[in-house]
Amino acid sequence: MLRDWDRRAKVALLSIISNTLLIIFKVIAGILSGSVSIISEAIHSGMDLIASLIAFFSVRQSAKPADREHPYGHGKIENISGIAEGLLIFVAAGLIIKEAIAKIQAPIAIEQTGIAIVVMLGASIVNLLVSRKLYQVAKEEDSMALEADALHLKTDVYTSLGVAVGLVLLKVTGLNVLDPLVAIIIALLIIKEAWHLCYNAFQYLLDTKLSDEEEARIEKIISDHHDIFKDYHKLKTRKSGNMKHIDFHITVDPHLTVKEVHDIIGDLKMDMCHEFGNTRVNVHVDPLREDRSEEEEFEP
Repeated sequence: MLRDWDRRAKVALLSIISNTLLIIFKVIAGILSGSVSIISEAIHSGMDLIASLIAFFSVRQSAKPADREHPYGHGKIENISGIAEGLLIFVAAGLIIKEAIAKIQAPIAIEQTGIAIVVMLGASIVNLLVSRKLYQVAKEEDSMALEADALHLKTDVYTSLGVAVGLVLLKVTGLNVLDPLVAIIIALLIIKEAWHLCYNAFQYLLDTKLSDEEEARIEKIISDHHDIFKDYHKLKTRKSGNMKHIDFHITVDPHLTVKEVHDIIGDLKMDMCHEFGNTRVNVHVDPLREDRSEEEEFEP
């Protein structure tokens, strides 16, 4: 069955497995030590597990081909999952702050700090390795869901290290209040991550255009073929999941045959798909009119 899954689904499954194991170890370390910062990390990993499950589901669904009900494919499921993952991080941050405030008001002694420090350092290493793999596949496959999952784990790297440092300082100074203070700092970092995720995902749901750099690359490809048509205009771009959509008009000599125009469009599409990977290109053909003004030729 695994061989039938695409690459994105396989790496999302890796994230699910790693988060499950980390939750188990963090909960054990948190119970043994009584550390609220470790419990907060277990909560964070719990949210990461839910996010990984959402990412796994979304990449599986978004990989489905277009059908009658969804003629443009299922790519936006990834953008929706990005918003869902961001909202989950906000919830996790709120739970952590609530628990930390309670511990500041009624501090407790931290025990078994050695075990807790080892678990946190181990969690950082695991999350670093898994997040790097997720980032690699996210960039190569242009997957927002995997990028969101990678951001979760990247934050875990820093927060786990922060907890470990806090526990070391606590062990040295004996100030138990350091533990919940570190937890609050972790929560603030998580909130920043959540905002970033939700903002990016929401932009693509609104069909925001591709970046200026990407549109410049598109215009260069069109310009490279400019000798076989008169001009281009009305360039529009958007992104749905990992699929880029490019739409523009070209003006051609009205005396060209259908096959000649078809070949021009085919060359443009082939070059753009080669440049960007997952891309759908729609080219509208306008015949050159003698009475058409220069402004009309290049209208946006």
